[in-house]
Amino acid sequence: MPLSPSEASARVRDGSLMLIDVRPAEERALAAVPVAYEVLDDGWLDELMALPRDSALAFLCHHGVRSAQAAAHFAARGFSATHNVTGGIDAWSEQLDPAVPRY
Repeated sequence: MPLSPSEASARVRDGSLMLIDVRPAEERALAAVPVAYEVLDDGWLDELMALPRDSALAFLCHHGVRSAQAAAHFAARGFSATHNVTGGIDAWSEQLDPAVPRY
């Protein structure tokens, strides 16, 4: 299910959504969102798979393609509340927070 950057930000801030950045470390070093997020590095995938299947998860990448694939991947594994942040971190910067660098 698509989720705008502003909706994702609000839901992360109110604690009703976990944001997962699927970009590799070298991309995350270029730009990061100013809200709490997790990454799939260093075994975090196992922890994510252990979450209750009704956990609200939103996936973020550069433009929204890889995060859409990640959301579909987790939905296919039984997660019922997966979201893709439409437009990725690029849209986050353009629509919500210009302090987030664009690359």
